Formats: sequence, structure tokens, C-alpha cells
Amino acid sequence: MKINKWTVALAAAGLISLPVAGLAEEKPNQVLTALQGTSISGYVDTSAQWNPGTGNLNSPMYKFGGPSKADGFNLNVVQLRIEKPLDESEWAAGYRFDLWFGPDANTLGTTSLESESSSDLAIRQAYVALRAPIGNGLDFKVGVFDSVVGYESVEDPANPNHTRSYGHSIEPQTHTGVLTTYRFCNWFSASAGVANTVGPSINVKAHDSSLGNDKAESYKTYMGSVALTAPEDWGFLGGSTLYAGVVNGFNDGADENTTSWYTGLTMNTGVKGLKVGAAFDYLNIHNLSGDDNAWAAGAYVSYQATDKLSFHVRGEWLDDDANALYSDSAVNHAKVLAVTGTVQYDLWANVLSRLEVRWDHSASGEQLFGENGSGEPDLINAWMVAANIIYKF
Repeated sequence: MKINKWTVALAAAGLISLPVAGLAEEKPNQVLTALQGTSISGYVDTSAQWNPGTGNLNSPMYKFGGPSKADGFNLNVVQLRIEKPLDESEWAAGYRFDLWFGPDANTLGTTSLESESSSDLAIRQAYVALRAPIGNGLDFKVGVFDSVVGYESVEDPANPNHTRSYGHSIEPQTHTGVLTTYRFCNWFSASAGVANTVGPSINVKAHDSSLGNDKAESYKTYMGSVALTAPEDWGFLGGSTLYAGVVNGFNDGADENTTSWYTGLTMNTGVKGLKVGAAFDYLNIHNLSGDDNAWAAGAYVSYQATDKLSFHVRGEWLDDDANALYSDSAVNHAKVLAVTGTVQYDLWANVLSRLEVRWDHSASGEQLFGENGSGEPDLINAWMVAANIIYKF
């Protein structure tokens, strides 16, 4: 049976199907073969937010928040993922492409030099995945990938809370380079990589004179991480994970060299459905004339009450001596205590629904939030109530 090449192209795009008998008579098509194992997934992330009080110009400076989301309904982001993960073969190959649409795409900040504007569109990740048969298998990511440090994910539905932590907000987010990962055994794995910069802009180089970057052409960003996972025969602690990582290089967002240190722990408990976690992030911004560091510590408690109902609490402390987040504030060296409580109930299939209350407090006693008639902060406390609805496909 002879099949027109345009028919094959439509079938490869998933728009039509071909008769089984027809396919059996043809030689394997390269396009169809390449698409085998490819999946399409993603999510639509929406929210409604209320910030008690008037004036939101000076909002808490956690990532993917801000005045634009206060007191109204929001489309946060739409993520589209096309992926072919690595299979179990020795010389496995695959890829992953995460595309973001919506306001959070601008915050992600991966826009390359060639783009004139962010326009609510961003590439979150786009890499080729490879495996070489060295030992237990050495895996590679080549392209644009998420950072190796962090307790929370860039993906909202992957996190216990809707709003991001201060630790997440001072971490590097995205790199353009090469990352290798090797699992030595069931309980120990490590990653190491090299990238152009700490990020997030795609393809930016530390030696790009057009941007004022004056590093040598050989200057690159280096990163590494290790993960320890408790064996299953450790009783209720089985599956608990201790993680540590570091990223050092030129940060095009801070226009300076930075070093980010991270350690995190996720631990099962003896109580069914109860997990606890902790995270510590330390950011050093090099060559500042004054204090050059910011750090954040967070504690997490999650309880899965039923198959559909769960509760999540996060407490955190930010010490922003380097003004990494609150650089536009009238308060220098901000210190913030924050507590976030989230109730999640999955009523509809494929839908994540959450109600969240967040409290941010200026621990130094100085007014850090809100807005008076002149645009200056006039509050030491900021409250937020949000409903978050996400459809995952």
C-alpha cells in the first residue's frame, strides 16, 4: 500500500491515523521512529489573590509574586512540555522542551539577547539528554536546564505551597551549558556541570563586551551537587533525602560574580502521611563594598490526610544583608520572617486546587510593605490570601 508523504507527515503530527496494514507494508519512517516515546504534557496555572489593606507597591519580594498579582484574578503561566526521556539502553538519547506562556514567563527571565522583548513567552528548559555506558551509566544534559540547587521547583504544582520561598528567590534558576549526572549506587548520586553564566538569560556570555561583561573568554560558571537517599531497609526513614549543591560564576542579573550554596533535607516520619523538610540557601555577591551576603532558612511540614486532602506549612527567615531582594526598598539589610499555610483538596481529576494564607513580617521593625500616599512603605506586616487552581495535562 503506497502512502502519500503528506499523509505520513500528518500522522507524525498526530492529526490523523494510518491503517495498520498500510504501515506494515512500508519501511519504517524516520519521523515516526524519532517520535516514538515522545510525550506531551504541561499545566495551566491560575490564581485569585487578596492582599488586605490598601496599597501594594511594596510587596514581599518573593519570586513570581509582586504588586501585579495583588487583589485580583491571575493567569500565572501555561507550561507546555514535549519530552522523550532516556530509556534503559546503553547509548540512550532523548530531549526535553519546556515552553512557558504568560506573565511568569517574564519573571523567569530566560529571554535571549536576540529577543527584543519578553512578550509573555520564555523557554524554561530545552536540552538534549544523552547516556554513555560508563559504569552505571553517565547521563548528560546539553542545552538549557534548571539549576542543580533548590528545595522548591520552578514548577508551581510540584511545590507544597503556591507562593515561592525566599530561599527559592535568591537561588540561581536556569543555566545554558552541560550537566552530567552519575548514580554511584542506590543511595548516592552526584552532578557536575559547566555553563556560560549563573543565568538566567539564554546564551549570555560572561565575556560579552556589548553588555559590559569583561571576563576572559575562558571564564565559565561551575556547579556541583550530591544527593544521599536513605535505603528502604532504614524503616520509616527509607526514601528520605539529603541534598547539597553549589553554583559559582558570573551572574548577569546581579552584574557580578556570585556563589550560591544550598543544602536541603526531606525526611519521612513515623507518622503515616507526615513529612518534614528543611532548606538553607546562602548567596555571596562578590566585590560589594559593604555586606555581600544574603541567606534564607526554611522549614516545611506536609501532612497527607486523605487521598485528596493535604496540609502544608512553611516557616522561613530571610537575612538580606546584600540587598539581593529588597534592593529597591527604603530599608537596607532587610530581615523578614514569613509563615505560609496551604490546604490542598483535589476534587476534580487532573486539577490541583489550593487555598493559601501567607504572612510576611519585617523582623527589624522597620516599615517594609504597603504604600502610603507618596509610594513609601508604611507597614511591617503583609498578609495575603490566595486560591490556586492548576489543571495538569
